[in-house]
Amino acid sequence: MRKRIGVMVPSTNTTCEADFQMVAPRGYTVHGQRLWLTNDALGEEGMLRMNGEIESGARYLATAHVDAISYGCTTGSFFKGPGWDREMIALIEKTAGVPAVATSPSVVEALRSFGARRISVATPYPEWNNQRLRAYLTAQGFEVLNLEAEPTAAKAGNQGINDQDPAVVVEFASRACRPDADALLCSCTAWRSVEAVEEIERRTGKPVVTSNQSSIWMTLRRLGHTEPIAGFGRLLRSFPAVTAAA
Repeated sequence: MRKRIGVMVPSTNTTCEADFQMVAPRGYTVHGQRLWLTNDALGEEGMLRMNGEIESGARYLATAHVDAISYGCTTGSFFKGPGWDREMIALIEKTAGVPAVATSPSVVEALRSFGARRISVATPYPEWNNQRLRAYLTAQGFEVLNLEAEPTAAKAGNQGINDQDPAVVVEFASRACRPDADALLCSCTAWRSVEAVEEIERRTGKPVVTSNQSSIWMTLRRLGHTEPIAGFGRLLRSFPAVTAAA
């Protein structure tokens, strides 16, 4: 029997579901639920408006009898700092009655799986997001060596980020990765970095974690998946034999 993955995404996001569909092994199907966000809804107000729909979104996905739900917005899960990310997961699980994961805790777990402590970060974010992301990662125990924002994407707005070609992500993120970093994080579920991971890792020699890649990894772990998935970075080529909580 096929397992169903529910993916909850900002309404502007056209990358997250596509990445899940691209990476998910045979036997898994992906089912989306959109949360209202506009291209110019910047800052905390836009995130609060969007996250106000989490509970209803979880109820909708539950009617599809999904086996797990992934909340697919990095900023939406880190902007209030550590603690809110776990509250979000608990709310989704209570509402839908299935395991849930959220992007930012998945990123943290993925970086820790590599033993990473000192990290470089590449994003398509404006300054507000970058400040909150740095604070979140620092609070989680990482030393952020540098955080670089791709200027074209950062100015494109929430929807515009989706339109940046993965080749641009490869060039920018590879340059952003410092030689003394343990790993590189490419943040944002709208950024097409899953398609860029293999080449970035080849160029930098470092493990690369992306928002969607880590969310897929964590969701599949919650569903008991143990088989390696090739073509999307080191992270998806290694699954522990025992499932872990998000």
